[in-house]
Amino acid sequence: MNIWNWVALGGAAVAALLVVAVVRRRASASASGRRFFRHPTAAPGLFVLAFFVTVAVAAPLVAPYKPYQQIDIVHLQNRSPSTRNVLGTDPFSRDVWSRLAYGARISLGIGALAMLVAVTIGGAVGATAGYFRGWMDAALMRLVDVGLAMPRIFAMLVVVALWDHIAVPVLVLLIGLTGWFATSRLVRAEVLSLRERDFVAAARALGAGPGRVIGRHVLPNAAAPIIVSAALGIGNVMLLEAGLSFLGMGVPSPAPSWGNMIADGWPKIAVAPWSATFPGLAISLVVMALNAVGDALRDALDPRKEAV
Repeated sequence: MNIWNWVALGGAAVAALLVVAVVRRRASASASGRRFFRHPTAAPGLFVLAFFVTVAVAAPLVAPYKPYQQIDIVHLQNRSPSTRNVLGTDPFSRDVWSRLAYGARISLGIGALAMLVAVTIGGAVGATAGYFRGWMDAALMRLVDVGLAMPRIFAMLVVVALWDHIAVPVLVLLIGLTGWFATSRLVRAEVLSLRERDFVAAARALGAGPGRVIGRHVLPNAAAPIIVSAALGIGNVMLLEAGLSFLGMGVPSPAPSWGNMIADGWPKIAVAPWSATFPGLAISLVVMALNAVGDALRDALDPRKEAV
């Protein structure tokens, strides 16, 4: 890495610290924001997420090489970390740090987009079932029961195995379409309570239709469990994508994803442990940070907490 890469990396760390400081300052104006930052792991988790997101966005600046570039296939295979290759090289003489930085784009992007699909479908199904109840509620919840009873990884392996090389957008859709069941049950439970509130009855009395009542009055008040579910679910999606990529059924190499980086490096783990260890550490850090932020959000948005 040259001096400009180090400067850019330091800038990413500073930017992450600034994000945490700005969020803390703005959150201090509300009781829920203060509860969020009173959680011991909230600020560190937010910093880790902000750092990796910044690295992903600024990958061309912080990475000294292109993610596909084989620096020297003869002499630079499995080289240990050094000043030139700060995290070493993999069995194909590619710079591990460069692939880690660019891989953050794919791993974080898949996690966020797939969870967005899952939350959108789960929120719509849960709100419909909870608001209309009756036969619609029974039919949708039986569909959810079937989805929850089926092992998700097994379903994904069966579907993904039908294609030799699956495109990343299709992978995002598949993960999202198999991950909305738990969210729908959370939203349904919240909507069953909200539909009996006075403000919903007032909206109906003023002539608002079911779609307007759900979209403008019910779902905004059910946002807390949806947000917490999304924060916790992104980590699960990232682990699922990493597992599929490790098995060769996710993001195809040489496109850098943290899962296929582990797959590329594990055959040489005895002589070059860094090529598989560092992407594994990155996955662990991000998933732990997401769980920490999700736990803090649960405490902050819990209506039973006393306002301070």
